[in-house]
Amino acid sequence: MQKRKAVQDQEVAGKLIEKGLLMVHTGPGKGKSTAAFGLVLRTLGYGRRVVVVQFIKGAWDTGERRALERFEDLVEFHTLGEGFTWETQDRARDIAACQRAWAVAAQALSRPDVALVVLDELNIALRYEYLPLPEVLATLAARPPGQHVVITGRNAKPELVEAADLVTDMTLVKHHFREGVRAQQGVEF
Repeated sequence: MQKRKAVQDQEVAGKLIEKGLLMVHTGPGKGKSTAAFGLVLRTLGYGRRVVVVQFIKGAWDTGERRALERFEDLVEFHTLGEGFTWETQDRARDIAACQRAWAVAAQALSRPDVALVVLDELNIALRYEYLPLPEVLATLAARPPGQHVVITGRNAKPELVEAADLVTDMTLVKHHFREGVRAQQGVEF
């Protein structure tokens, strides 16, 4: 174990770059947004400011929103979607909602006082071309150097994956919903 520790210490000592990370949580499995909210909690633990922008999800009463309201001095929570695309059935309305959400997100991405920006379900907005990918990538690249960003949603665009520092593909192995179990408070919302 001493040898292993020496190897590990040497590897860690060689990591000298410190920067804001662009993280993407994608894939068909559950847990993309949940993992992003774990990063929110970790950031808040250090007393740092967070902005959450939800692109597709409607104004549900969720556990994460309830919990984060307790940190009103450090968290801005913007739920700007109108619900999942299969619920609205109105592409023009969905595009308009995503554009409003992007305006809020772009503002957050320009603020050096914000340590973490969560762009929840942005991948869905990009998949359906509700927002121009080149503009999104340019805004992400121009953010303050120490600012972390996490983007969630299935089907991340290859260009976004390429730009990211960290990409996690959540794999679905088994899900209770397929067995007829409803969405559970505290698990799905």
